[in-house]
Amino acid sequence: MPNVSYDFAGLTVIVTGAARGVGLAISERFARAGAQTFMVDFDAEALDAAAAAIGAIPVQADVSSTDDVERVVSDAVDLAGRIDVLVNNAGILRDNTVWKMPDDDWEAVLAVHLGGTFRFTRAVVPHYRQQRSGRIINVTSYTGLRGNVGQSNYSAAKAGIIGFTKTTAKELARFGVTVNAISPNAETRMIASIPPARRAELESAIPMGRFADPSEMADAVAFLASDEAAYITGVVLPVDGGLSI
Repeated sequence: MPNVSYDFAGLTVIVTGAARGVGLAISERFARAGAQTFMVDFDAEALDAAAAAIGAIPVQADVSSTDDVERVVSDAVDLAGRIDVLVNNAGILRDNTVWKMPDDDWEAVLAVHLGGTFRFTRAVVPHYRQQRSGRIINVTSYTGLRGNVGQSNYSAAKAGIIGFTKTTAKELARFGVTVNAISPNAETRMIASIPPARRAELESAIPMGRFADPSEMADAVAFLASDEAAYITGVVLPVDGGLSI
């Protein structure tokens, strides 16, 4: 099968949660395809090293802060002249059963996952409306549909992103903007820390029998950002080896 290659030369991309894992793979994919890529993360040290390695622009910011988000978008427009693609990937975990979960952990997870997605989308929309074009790709989770013990906050945030994706897709379609999401199942630091026996159990539930490489998530995002996906909007694309079947 031929290797699909997209050309994003001349485009400007913002990726949140970009310092490592899936966000880094997505950033690398766009940078390699010629896009001016702004990598956003809270961890400045990891971000600077990652951005230098792939030739992207690091921007330290807290996605739960409206001031930070508006600064990132304003600076990107000032430097690049426009924004073409936004990838909302930033997230954190604060796991606990619902009866043990403190308010702070509930609110922090929703503020980063769902709040960050909302804030960055709101910030880029005026530019997209003026351009009459733009792509937004959000990162949700199978957990947002099925739930997971100890992750009521994460599940609620990811379910919220699904509803947010579909609503904004309807609102922005008339401006030539598409809004989609992926539901990934990739090898991350969290997966790497799982004990071998538990990992084997989890892999056995995946029809394809493995966790994906983060680059496989980046390929799906690149497709949704491409001209070939211009008539696709409001979709939640499972990139999960069949887990959600």
